[in-house]
Amino acid sequence: MKINKLLCGFVVTLFVSTADAKTNEFGGGANMNKLVTAADVLKNTERYTGSEITLSGEVVKVCKKRGCWMTLKVDNGEEINVKVRDGDMVFPMSAIGKRAYATGVLEQFELNIEKTKRYLAHRAHENGEVFDESEVTEGMSLVRLKPNAVTILATK
Repeated sequence: MKINKLLCGFVVTLFVSTADAKTNEFGGGANMNKLVTAADVLKNTERYTGSEITLSGEVVKVCKKRGCWMTLKVDNGEEINVKVRDGDMVFPMSAIGKRAYATGVLEQFELNIEKTKRYLAHRAHENGEVFDESEVTEGMSLVRLKPNAVTILATK
């Protein structure tokens, strides 16, 4: 009887471990043929804006409310936001710390100071962070990827 319980516990542990190690794909998975370096994209944003590309990075943040965006820390240490319309894809919180590949169209927005404050306040609220709008002294340029396919690897 003890052997059956032990074996059953082993099978449950193995099942849970295997379930946690699942690669997540959205929209059929990222197109690796369109992979470009984030450093090149950030240096030449105008060149890539409006183009379909694939970027790679470590997931450092995920929208806690709807899973509608995630932030990738790219190889040069900068961050790029990956944003979908609510419900199109739902990125899991378990993606944090994992490598992701996102294929989509690069977008760039110039925000005036008021829109910058609203954007940063909204992001801080979603992340449960404190935001001091008095620290915002100028507008910002927002670069993000609007994905149609994403792959989040099971491990780093």
